[in-house]
Amino acid sequence: RKTVPSNKMKFDNVLSEINGFGKFQVRLFLIQMLSRITLPCHFLLNNFMAAVPPHHCNISALEDGGVFGNLTLHQKLSVSIPTERDGTLSSCQMFATPQYEYLSGSNSSQEASLVKCQSGWVYDNSTFKATLVTEWDLVCSRKGMNKATATIFFIGVMIGAPLFGFLSDRFGRRRLLLVSYISSLTFAILSAFSTSYVMFSIMRFLTGMSLAGVSIISIALNVEWCSIERRTFSGVIISLDWSLGNWLLTGIAFLVRDWRMLIVVASSPLILAIFAWRWLPESARWLVAKRKADAAHHYIMKCAETNNRSKCISTITPKVRCLKKYSVVDLFRTPNIRKLAICSGIVWFGVAFTYYGISLNITGFGLNPFLTQFIFASIEMPMKIGVYFFLEKIGRRRCEMATLLSAGLCLFINIFISQDKWVIRTIVAVLGKSMSEASFTIMFLYTTELYPTVVRQNGLGYTSFVARLGVSISPLVMLLEDVWQFLPAATYCAVAVGSGLVASLLPETLNSQLPEFIEDIEKPQVTEKRGGKASKGHYV
Repeated sequence: RKTVPSNKMKFDNVLSEINGFGKFQVRLFLIQMLSRITLPCHFLLNNFMAAVPPHHCNISALEDGGVFGNLTLHQKLSVSIPTERDGTLSSCQMFATPQYEYLSGSNSSQEASLVKCQSGWVYDNSTFKATLVTEWDLVCSRKGMNKATATIFFIGVMIGAPLFGFLSDRFGRRRLLLVSYISSLTFAILSAFSTSYVMFSIMRFLTGMSLAGVSIISIALNVEWCSIERRTFSGVIISLDWSLGNWLLTGIAFLVRDWRMLIVVASSPLILAIFAWRWLPESARWLVAKRKADAAHHYIMKCAETNNRSKCISTITPKVRCLKKYSVVDLFRTPNIRKLAICSGIVWFGVAFTYYGISLNITGFGLNPFLTQFIFASIEMPMKIGVYFFLEKIGRRRCEMATLLSAGLCLFINIFISQDKWVIRTIVAVLGKSMSEASFTIMFLYTTELYPTVVRQNGLGYTSFVARLGVSISPLVMLLEDVWQFLPAATYCAVAVGSGLVASLLPETLNSQLPEFIEDIEKPQVTEKRGGKASKGHYV
């Protein structure tokens, strides 16, 4: 490895000189927003695309056989399908033969022979015109296949995250973003026109893998163009894209009730993102780390001109130190970064597992799914504003611990609230959702500050891989309610609390310079005065 001694300025000092949050950064964020608002639309799409409408066995075969005579529809159903304890028709069973004695008021249902649905199902399409469930009858014994669609998508995200992390650290943020935009749009459209469940699953897997690039590359590119003083603010502003996308999904799903068209409309902002890509800058911080000084200077000059700081441009040159190729293996070579990788991976697993455990269960609180999604989306905006002030006052580590432990507490409380008290359950769930969303917002910013520039995308890719592993498992945990009604909630609670405790092992990064190289976090801590404040030093 070759090292170039230099008295040149560190990149954070360069950004401070040319305004680390000016018109250049605002334009960057607005362009990125076009793609980032599609993330919640796809990540939470199963709430509507895979919704399970009320359904019961199709009794048309009996009707065609003429065994019902002149009975009304209500009478036909009452003699053909048993009822549950709450009075609703059974979703998965029917009588082997019509029970006409029910018409006279007698009850011999315990002696009646029950069988599985023989001719498919009849669905209530008053809320959803068509979903994956009605398309391929993913109910009863096949309901696991419906839950698996979310798992398959997130497995794609899980695999795509380290792949795009590695490639963007090797070939740059900007180029891989375009690849991610085009592939995401292509596979999303193909999934909307799938002719079989297998084809749909494959296309959703590839869509998730492609969207992983948008998720991890965009946030790194944004944070790498912000100075220390504005990094917290920029991290929170970036996370608002998710809230806007959440609102957008609610509106689209309310207006578009067919799952195929829903996918197409939810993916349409990527078309604008592809056209706007030409105005995206490369990360000058990454170019400096790769010793591409001329290209870095070009983008720094553009930033200075846009922010009206052109006079500074002739007096500053970013510091260039070394040239080396890094991979995800470097996250585990040396003690400090190995501890960082293990702890951040565990925390990310808990954050994602808990967030999606709540977010993908919007029908479990007794409200209309559109209203529940709207409430969940609306609580995010004021919560994120509050997060900004807490991050500035008490730091990343303690905020992450507090939000995860609070989310676990809300999940624990809801275990003891009966289903009929849906108002209280919804209020507690919304609080838990806001805490889990806060932990997500903090962790994205926290992770970009923890990892050095040369492996930042590898670090984000690795943590995103672990997070999506948690997300992939999260929908399947709901199947545990067949074992014990409260087991899913207890599982989510335990994971949230456990990951919150592990967060205490991470270093604090408030007011710290972003580390450029692995050596920056392996060497002994030092302290640098910056603007009257001590800049915490294992990143100096």
